[in-house]
Amino acid sequence: MSNISPGSQGAVENRNWFNRFLATVEWLGNLLPHPVTLFALFAAGVVVLSGILGFFDVNVADPRPEGAAGRASNGLIEVVSLMNAEGLQRIFTGLVTNFTGFAPLGTVLVAMLGVAVAEHSGLLSAAMRALVMNASKRAVTVTIVFAGIVSNTASELGYVVLIPLAAMIFHSLGRHPLAGLAAAFAGVSGGYSANIFLGTVDPLLAGFTESAAHLINPNYVVGPEVNWYFMFVSTFVISAAGAFVTEKIVEPRLGPYNPKDASIDLGEQKMDTPSDAERQGLKAAGLALLAVTALLSITIIPIDVPGFGALLNPETGNITGSPFLKSIVVIIFIVFGFVGFVYGRVAGTMKNDRDVIDAMSKSIGSLGLYITLVFFAAQFVAFFKWTNLGTVLAVKGAALLQYLGLDGPEVFVLFIIMCAIVNLSLGSASAQWAITAPIFVPMLMLIGYAPEVIQAAYRIGDSISNLITPMMSYFGLILAMAAKYKKDLGLGTLIAMMLPYSMVFFVVWTVFFYVWVFLLGMPVGPGAATYYNP
Repeated sequence: MSNISPGSQGAVENRNWFNRFLATVEWLGNLLPHPVTLFALFAAGVVVLSGILGFFDVNVADPRPEGAAGRASNGLIEVVSLMNAEGLQRIFTGLVTNFTGFAPLGTVLVAMLGVAVAEHSGLLSAAMRALVMNASKRAVTVTIVFAGIVSNTASELGYVVLIPLAAMIFHSLGRHPLAGLAAAFAGVSGGYSANIFLGTVDPLLAGFTESAAHLINPNYVVGPEVNWYFMFVSTFVISAAGAFVTEKIVEPRLGPYNPKDASIDLGEQKMDTPSDAERQGLKAAGLALLAVTALLSITIIPIDVPGFGALLNPETGNITGSPFLKSIVVIIFIVFGFVGFVYGRVAGTMKNDRDVIDAMSKSIGSLGLYITLVFFAAQFVAFFKWTNLGTVLAVKGAALLQYLGLDGPEVFVLFIIMCAIVNLSLGSASAQWAITAPIFVPMLMLIGYAPEVIQAAYRIGDSISNLITPMMSYFGLILAMAAKYKKDLGLGTLIAMMLPYSMVFFVVWTVFFYVWVFLLGMPVGPGAATYYNP
């Protein structure tokens, strides 16, 4: 006779179901080819599909208004086949220019040049350690989540530096180190799109969004800053939500930590506080940041003095549509490069221009995989635009949403969920948006929503499931870090620990999105519209 109580048996069955679900997600994800191969296959698929639909003369009514640039003379948009001599000529002659003219490529490379100086000088690492290690015991959890979100300005820094540091801080405070690891992971990965600064992800996503918007309006401009207001405030919302989940759900579930659970001898967990040289460097960097901010501010102050207001909109005199906002990538390059070099000079990590050049070249060298991916992504996006498949799918999809009565704000709940599900198997923000933006941006534009709001919703969906997908590029690294503190820790245990963050982030961030955009009517960024008006 079994000694297992009905309640215990039910719990075992639930765990078995959950583990089977996670195993299925991992298995499905492993079936996917490399993202580079995926884009090559998608590009080839667009060519084949265009040939089939072109043969059957598939078309839709042109959604652009009468007299709009690019509007078809017969009022119809037809699928253009690339499976013919003309299509082959266009593919061969456009292959290079598709790549070199791909908007996200240049913006990311320029922004990374500046961020590289700040990262290789040690500024970002020192600032992160100073922020976390100087926090009070009461504020340490929310500070760690906040630091994780801010660390996204410099790609992998949060994964490599902050997450192991957070585990050590919690252990030194007598708290469970896995709770610290989870809090940092939640900020770095679950709050990936939020930030108080504009980072490299902003111009990257904006480039894809603008290209997708051109399928409906060839003159539509989407700048890197279009989500900044919403993401700035989201930083504090997600920091609070992450701290709540850590202290009220994750840490109580983990219970007291037993050092015997560790897979290695932890010994004394030492943390490197910023040295005297690093502290001097941080002070100098702070002064440099104030100085460059003051100089940049002069360019947007509307005073009738030479040099003042030079980057305001020359026609309106406002910040909206100004050269300043169109130069956000250049500003990121200048600010991070200048402040990083000042820190390096004072801290002794950089001596001259050679060190700056070395930092930049190393950063560009590390982007080899990204540049390779962009080459194939650029072909996919270009083929999609040439064939009119994006517009045709958008018009058909918009008609379906209107038929189902899903053209109100509630459509964004479904959109966020869909993005989160796709992210489980395709963990790259840029790769996912490059594939989905050409379909969903024009589709949602046709039912009345602006690309800026659509991109903001996408960023929520892309972020919240980063924590529970084995396809996220750093997931294996996090698993290895966690295994130091708990031997035999498996994939399911880590995902189960992070699942409450994903669930709470989904609810909190989606509700906040609705309140911000539709109840308060606030723009998601400078000059960003909520509704699309052709």
